Amino acid sequence: MSSGPDPIVTSLADLRWNDQGLLPVVVQDNETGEVLMMAWANEAALQYTLDTRQATYWSRSRSEVWTKGLTSGHVQHVVAVFHDCDADTVLYVVEQTGAACHTNTKTCFTARPLLAAEENYPLRQDLLYGTKER
Repeated sequence: MSSGPDPIVTSLADLRWNDQGLLPVVVQDNETGEVLMMAWANEAALQYTLDTRQATYWSRSRSEVWTKGLTSGHVQHVVAVFHDCDADTVLYVVEQTGAACHTNTKTCFTARPLLAAEENYPLRQDLLYGTKER
């Protein structure tokens, strides 16, 4: 990791793919800002996402590209795609239709926390679970 400026990414080849040719993809709701899920993308999945604005990923268990919502109808329209400061992770900002998680919940992060909030640093459950009034 360098302390210099962020890497200049002008093509997908400039991203820092792992040794399996994958990047982690964090998915964030455009309206609420909450994290919906985490998945993986290979170059073909990311390119398809950029070309179509349909959130597309790489399934490590099935070894295939898949587009979110093709079978469930729970589609993710991609508003923006960012890379992180190391160019080894991408963020899809999406308009989510239906559930983001395969368990039919809005977010995949509904399990009991591994580390609970402290009294001086309370957890903003309204943001975490998307219940904040707009």
